[in-house]
Order: sequence, then C-alpha cells, then structure tokens
Amino acid sequence: MLKKKIFISSVQSEFKTQRLALYEYILSDQLLRKFFEPFLFELMPATDRKPNDVYLKEVERSDIYLGLLGKEYGGVKKGLSPTEMEYDCASKRFKTRLLFLTNHKDEEREAKERKFITKVQKEVIRRRFSSIDELKIAVYAALVKYMETMEFLRALPFDADFCQNASWKDIDRKKVNTFINLARSKRGLPLTLSDSLNKIFTHLHLIDGKKRLVNAALLLFGKDPQKFFITSEIRCVHFYSNRVEKPISSYKVLKGNVFELIDQSVEFILQKLDYSIGTRTEHISIPGRYEIPKEIVTEAVVNAVAHRDYTSNASIQIMLFSDRLEIWNPGSLPIGWSVENLKQVHSSIPANPLLAEPMYLAGYIERIGTGTSDMEKWSKENGLPAPIFKQEEDFRVVLYKNLNSQGKELNSQGKELNSQGKELNSQGKKRKNIFLQMFGFNKVPQRANTSQIKEWILAICSSDYATLKEFSFILERNQVFLQQKYISPMLNEGLLKLKYPSSKNSPKQAYIKAG
Repeated sequence: MLKKKIFISSVQSEFKTQRLALYEYILSDQLLRKFFEPFLFELMPATDRKPNDVYLKEVERSDIYLGLLGKEYGGVKKGLSPTEMEYDCASKRFKTRLLFLTNHKDEEREAKERKFITKVQKEVIRRRFSSIDELKIAVYAALVKYMETMEFLRALPFDADFCQNASWKDIDRKKVNTFINLARSKRGLPLTLSDSLNKIFTHLHLIDGKKRLVNAALLLFGKDPQKFFITSEIRCVHFYSNRVEKPISSYKVLKGNVFELIDQSVEFILQKLDYSIGTRTEHISIPGRYEIPKEIVTEAVVNAVAHRDYTSNASIQIMLFSDRLEIWNPGSLPIGWSVENLKQVHSSIPANPLLAEPMYLAGYIERIGTGTSDMEKWSKENGLPAPIFKQEEDFRVVLYKNLNSQGKELNSQGKELNSQGKELNSQGKKRKNIFLQMFGFNKVPQRANTSQIKEWILAICSSDYATLKEFSFILERNQVFLQQKYISPMLNEGLLKLKYPSSKNSPKQAYIKAG
C-alpha cells in the first residue's frame, strides 16, 4: 500500500521546532512510518519554481493537510497567508484536514489569525496543545483514528485498540480521582473531580470514535486490569546468591493498574536492599540511602512498564541478586536505535503513547528523554557502576549494587558479567572461537530468531558437554534467559540430554546434543 502523504502547514518561523519534531516523530514511530510520509517545504531541494506554486502543488499531491495555528498569521500574498492558502487548497480538493491550535488566549493572537481560526472552527474539529509532546500525542491519536476510519488497520496499536468485552463498569472511579488530584498538582491538568468519565477519557484519548474504552484505559484505571491482560502482571524474585538457584528468598506476582504495579515493584525491591544510616553532620534529620538509590530503581521500573510490548505473552521480570538488580522487559528499542542512544539525551518515543501521557501527567515519567542518562548520572554520584542496557529478544537493565560486587571489570561496552564474577577459562574461549569459525561470524549476532539460537546451542554441544555458563559466554546472552527460553524447552523436546539426570539442579550440570 502506498503511504499517505501528510502536508505539514504553518507559519514556518513560529513553528520551526514543532514542524521538524513532527516530521521526525512520524518517520521514527514504528506504526506511523508504515502508513504515512510527512512533507516539509523547508526540506525540499532548491528549485527555480515560485514557492507558491511549489507548496500548493504539494498540497494537491497530499492526502492529509496537517495545520498548526498559533499567534502569527504569516506573510500575506493575494490577501491571504500561505497557511490559509494551503488550507483553502486542501478544502477545495476534499483532503482530510487536521488542525492543531496552540493554547494561547485570543488577545495574544494577531487579528487575521483569529479570523482564520474562527473560519476553520466552523469546518474542522481541532485540538489544542501547549508543548511539542502534547502535539505529538494529539497527532498520534488523530492519525490512528484516520487509519481506523480508512480501515488501513485490522488491528490498531495495542494501547489505541478498543478493549473487547470492557465497559464503564470495569473502570474504577476512585483510581481516576486519585489520578486527577495527582495530575492537577504535578502538571496542572485542566480537569476536576466533578468532570464526567466521558469528558476525562476523551481528553486523555482513552475512548475511540465509537465511544469504546481502549486498552490503555483499562491498564490505567481498570478495577482488574489482569482480567483483560493476563501478562500485564510483574513477577518479582529475590535470590540469596548472585545467580539463579534454589532456595529462593522471596517470590511475588504483582497485579493492579500501571501506577500500582510501579509502586508495588519499587516497594518490593527497596524492602530487599540494605539501607545505610549516616550521621547528623549537617542536618538535624539523619540521612540514609539504599544500596541502589530509590530514584534509579524507580526510573528502571517505570521505563519497563511504559515501554513494554503488551502484545507479548511474557511479563516483566524483576530479579534481585546478592550483587545486582535485573529488570527484563518484553519490548524493544525504536527502529534504528541502539543502547548507545540511551546514554545521551534523546527524543522521547514511547512505545505506548496513550499509556505514557497519563503517566507523565501523574509525574511518573518525563518527556525529554533524560531517564536513562539520569540513571547513569545518579549511579556515578553514588559510586555505583553505570547501568547496563542490553537489547536481545527482551530489553534488559542491570543495576549493580557497588563496585566491589562485580568480580570483574565492566568493559567500555558495558558487557554483562558472568554469574561467577570471574573470567571464563581458556577452554571456554577456545570453544567460542570454534563456534565463530563454524558459522563464519566475526562476532556473535545480537539479533537472532528462536530457530537460529537453537541451532547454535546444538552446534556448541554436539560433541561435548557444555554448561549453562559456557552457553552464556559463547552466545553473549544471559543465563536465566537461555535457561528459560531455550535450554529447558529443548530438554523437554528431547533435543538435549543432561550430564547429571538424577540431579537436575546440580551446579555442575551440563548439556549435550541428544541422539
């Protein structure tokens, strides 16, 4: 299917930043980029054609007119500004028109701009915005609605798709009221406790064009979100040592809406961390801190909840070891991103925009993409190793408690330590070199499907036993991940055999190809 062309129209000087931000957002969003192609006049190559001829011709070629209206009317040609001429051209040719207005008061706008706004208000439904991120959310919701209306999607993005079998009876008004109070105090939300659920959810884009509740509404304010989304729960486990082994100190499955899940997860982790008490050197109150500061823990949990893939059958896993905290999130980075993007200030591209907006309003997240860099900064300030971010089949964050808990130095790429905290022996390195030569790799691919990884595992142990530790080192993947997703299923399928079948949990356990 050909992509629908979006003509972005506005006074260029007033909306220079917003225009470029929208252009980049549409091209980077995993859903929007499949269906839409934005056009910006200022990005066109130089030409000897008159500007008026160029932009009006592009309006004619476009499918959607996206207009931004603010304080300024713009330069006048033939009695009209370019923006109004573009709007008239789109109207004359029956293009879809999407209008977004800044939150300025009427007296702040130029007279001709007020007159133009009065004109469009009679013809087109428009949305207001006060920041770039609010504009992105509004545009996202409008384009999703467009795709739904045009039936481009058989299934909408998870957070924007309507929730089957859900009704207003499934919404907890107390949870909504708690959010309203919090969002009013944190971000100045222009809603009150007396507003109807319909008004509140319309403002937050939590109902679709047919007034049905979308999935994000149930995750945010449902009485029992797991009734509709079983895997939205979070599984928390605390191990005594620095590896996955029994006995387990504590195990919990957390349920609730996204705000409750975050609060419960942070509480679970902090209860297991040591808390040191300082002295009254400068303040009357006695200072104290956790092994891993609360703000780092909270940021890691919030990121997992906000950015996970809710269509996955996996749940978020939180694993606390004697030396570190690991958070596994069934999600992935935006297309074209690597973990290096996370280590610097970056644009905010939420995987679930309709879920992220209320989380922002409630003060749980920020919009400027500083969360991961803040984690690095806070870790450094507290004498902790930098967080490790790793994208494989899952997205993982590893937070170490202190510099001495690592058993080996973190390299410049933040490579994950093995479970023993010691370097693997020369035999393990030799087996890795053989594996790389066997498949013609210069280095182990970080992205692979299930069948490929199974093939690699069988090749590694085709003629000799290999331990989980060796698999982890050779394939550069976490031991728990390999055990749960590959080794155990392959044992059940009869593809692997145990070295010690009578002692399945033996620390010396190894595996060999069956047959």
